[in-house]
Amino acid sequence: MEKPLNILVTGSNGQLGRSIRKEAEGSKDNYIFTEVQELDITDPQAVKSFVNDNKIDVIVNCAAYTNVDAAEDHEDIAMKINGDAPGILARAIKERDGSLVHVSTDYVFGGSGKNEPLKEDQSPSPTGAYGRTKLRGEEEIEKSGASAVTLRTAWLYSDYGNNFVEKILSLLQNRDSIKVVFDQCGTPTYATDLAKAIVDMISERKIKGNEGIYHFSNEGVCSWYDFAHAAANIAGLKGKEVLPCHSSEFPSKVIRPPYSVLDKTKYKETFGKKIPHWHDSLYQCLNSKL
Repeated sequence: MEKPLNILVTGSNGQLGRSIRKEAEGSKDNYIFTEVQELDITDPQAVKSFVNDNKIDVIVNCAAYTNVDAAEDHEDIAMKINGDAPGILARAIKERDGSLVHVSTDYVFGGSGKNEPLKEDQSPSPTGAYGRTKLRGEEEIEKSGASAVTLRTAWLYSDYGNNFVEKILSLLQNRDSIKVVFDQCGTPTYATDLAKAIVDMISERKIKGNEGIYHFSNEGVCSWYDFAHAAANIAGLKGKEVLPCHSSEFPSKVIRPPYSVLDKTKYKETFGKKIPHWHDSLYQCLNSKL
C-alpha cells in the first residue's frame, strides 16, 4: 500500500485554500492547512522547522498578496509574500526531497500586447507591482532547484470569499444596472476546478518528473462584461442590466492585461486531464448556492 503523504497548504483561508480543503476530504494523504497566524512563510527558520517537525512531503502554496491596486503602494510587503516566500518554501521542501506546488498569475504577462493565447515559454512582461512580485516568486523557485510545479492561473472566483462574481451579484441586488469593462479579455477560473487539478496531481503522484510552469484556467474566452452578464443571467436576476464600458471609465494605478487567455495545452497533455468550459463551471458554482 502506498505511503500517505504529508501535505502543507499555505493560505488555507483564501478562495483556493478553502476549495482544496473541500476537494481533499477523504484523501488518503494527510493535509495540514495553515494561515499566517500559524506559519509565517516569510520566515525561513519558521518554515524549515514546521516542514521538518511535520515531516512535510509536499507544499501547496496558495498564500499571496492579491490586492493588485494596493500592491502599487506596498510593493515591499507584496514582494516578501509573493516574491521571497516561494523561494523560502522551495528551499525548505528541497531539503526533505519533497515537492512544491505554487500558484502564480497571468499578470506576469501584463504587457504582452498580443491577442493570442499565452504559452508558458513566452517572455514575461509585468506592468505592475503585483505581476513583478509574482514573477520574482517564480524565479526564486527556479533558482532553488526544488522539485516544483508552478500553475499560472487567472480571474479566480469560488464558492467562498469576496470575488468578482460575488461583487457583481451584490451590486445588482441594489442597482438596476451596472457597467463592466468589455476591453479586457481572458478566462475565469473556478477555484474548485483548480483545487481538483492540484489534489489529483498529488494523489496520482505526478509532480516529480513533471516539474515546470503550467497554465491552468477554465476553457474558453470572455471579457469581464461577458462574465458578469452570464453570472447575472444564471443567477436569475431579471430586470437588471449589465452594460459594457471601456477600461478608461474606471481609472486605476495598474495597467491590467487587455488579453490574458492562457494556453492550457501543456497541462492537458502532461497530466492527461480535461478542463471544463468557464460557463459550465460558473453555472456549477452559482447553482451550488441556489
